[in-house]
Amino acid sequence: MLHSIAVSVIVPVYSGAEYLERLLDALSELRLSWRRQQAPFHLAEVIFADDAAIDGSGAIIDEMARRHDWVIALHLSRNFGQHPATIAGILHSSGDWVVTMDEDLQHRPEVISDLLRKATVDQSDIVYANPKSQVHEAALRDRGSRAFKRLMRWLTDNDHISSFNSFRLIRGPMARAAASVCSHDTYLDIALSWFTKRVGVLPVEMKDERYIKTGKSGYSVKSLLSHARRMVFSSQIKLLRIGALLGLIAMAFSLLAMLYFLFLKIFFPGAIEVEGWTSLFLAITFFGGLSAFMLGIILQYLSSIVLRAHGKPTFFTIDRSDDQIVTDWFERAQKAAA
Repeated sequence: MLHSIAVSVIVPVYSGAEYLERLLDALSELRLSWRRQQAPFHLAEVIFADDAAIDGSGAIIDEMARRHDWVIALHLSRNFGQHPATIAGILHSSGDWVVTMDEDLQHRPEVISDLLRKATVDQSDIVYANPKSQVHEAALRDRGSRAFKRLMRWLTDNDHISSFNSFRLIRGPMARAAASVCSHDTYLDIALSWFTKRVGVLPVEMKDERYIKTGKSGYSVKSLLSHARRMVFSSQIKLLRIGALLGLIAMAFSLLAMLYFLFLKIFFPGAIEVEGWTSLFLAITFFGGLSAFMLGIILQYLSSIVLRAHGKPTFFTIDRSDDQIVTDWFERAQKAAA
């Protein structure tokens, strides 16, 4: 009997009472659909991580867990935030693949099949579902998010930051390894990027209906700022290297200028009309450059220590041998549907 590839779904829950039952129905339909099609993979578990929900969601997920043996309810002792709740769910998962998604149906469960196909065909370790259009239909919010990600991409040289999204498919062992090294201030997607460069992106239509209808979101301004802070502190900032390089350039410039003015002093003493400014200029330039260079080096060492404290691994191994099984099945299903 062939090994059936297990998929785990992680849903952090904070204010999803209105959506949880419909989300579970959609996941249940996906689970039955895979079973009817005799897919070589199955939805093994759905883990709802209650992040001290404010609207009675905790009781709802407990009831759903009683009705379905493949539904697991986790309750965090207090509100820790979306990423810690997601990490908790990942660490309780057992699937060969792990899907993380929001509670409010802006992430449609039927897209999981497309994410899985994209991952196995390309042999990606992570696939992000990226919105094709504005998610919130609010220009300030959507453009602000994109602008911050572009800025962080430039600051860190991490090409995948612009793709970061809470709707993602991750290889299970890698997801659990990344989750296990995360500290309370680690940005999960940054931690995932320490383990692999095989990252795929799948354009998907997404709409945050809760925000569009009510103007309220599951993410407060405070939580969005917390996400931004975590991303900054989990990343190596390119400006540290740029600062050290500029300091080195200033030192080199001051040394060349010193030789130039020394040449003028010896051979053309009348060319320097104001006494004293030359030595002052060179001293400020040289020691300012030296200070910037040394500070940049120190901060880079400090950044490396911080990343080690965050758990950045020396290496990680991965098994992609089952990908072909899934790819072949999708190809047969596509031919049968044609």
